[in-house]
Amino acid sequence: MGYIDLHVHTTASDGTLTPSELVRYAKEKGLNAIAITDHDTIEGNMEALKEGDRIGLEVIPGVEISVECPYGTMHLLGHFIDIDNGFLKENLEFLQRMRAERNSKILDRLKGLGMTIEYSDVLQVAGGGQIGRPHFAQTIVRGGYTKTSQEAFERFLKKGGPAYVDKFRFKPEEAIGLILKSKGIPVLAHPFTLAGLDPGGLEEFIVQLIGWGLKGIEVYYPDHTDEQIASYRYLAEKHRILITGGSDYHGNNKPGGDIGVYKGNMELSLSLVEEMRRLRDNI
Repeated sequence: MGYIDLHVHTTASDGTLTPSELVRYAKEKGLNAIAITDHDTIEGNMEALKEGDRIGLEVIPGVEISVECPYGTMHLLGHFIDIDNGFLKENLEFLQRMRAERNSKILDRLKGLGMTIEYSDVLQVAGGGQIGRPHFAQTIVRGGYTKTSQEAFERFLKKGGPAYVDKFRFKPEEAIGLILKSKGIPVLAHPFTLAGLDPGGLEEFIVQLIGWGLKGIEVYYPDHTDEQIASYRYLAEKHRILITGGSDYHGNNKPGGDIGVYKGNMELSLSLVEEMRRLRDNI
């Protein structure tokens, strides 16, 4: 079990544990610190911070932002962000409006496929958090149209599927700038999803991201192979940026993984948090 986990999700986006429940679960699992990194929202951070203070677990305020990228799927993590930053709030609220428009289009497509699904059904599944495709998948299962959420994704919701709708994304330099302006540390999440880049192209792209202010790479991640881990670690060390890791824990919405587990028995020390804090003080 790792000492820290810098990539976890709550019911504020598409996790199944509330912020308080997630903090308590991390404590039970023996972690020393976690970063709340919900998708395009910071709504779960305050509750998590308060619960962390109450039970003695360090909670790092954060966010995960989807980014426009021609090379595959790209996400940026923002660690130690100022959740009261007005510029950050304004831009995340814009993303929420874009997300709501996308959700309406997904619902229309599902109805066009013959499913009797209402927005209130999806809201109920989301439990008050922001709605994403996992909630549509669960609603499809509840309606009896598929047996599992995975099947719902494969048949309807995955990219290219009949109910898939692309969403608005910031450009990489815009998302990095947004995190920096909120006094946060921008980190490239799970770089294996940049599948359109060979190793040389990936390094060239990372150098470009560093020029825009990237401060780290999520080297340790459950879906990274040993070879990928070694490659990403090499790139981080070569270009003198942070080596981070996280489980991308979503609770029951992403079965098979657990909080604090990134790859085998890999552990990241609490000293990384101290290094990040020092870096943040200089942003």
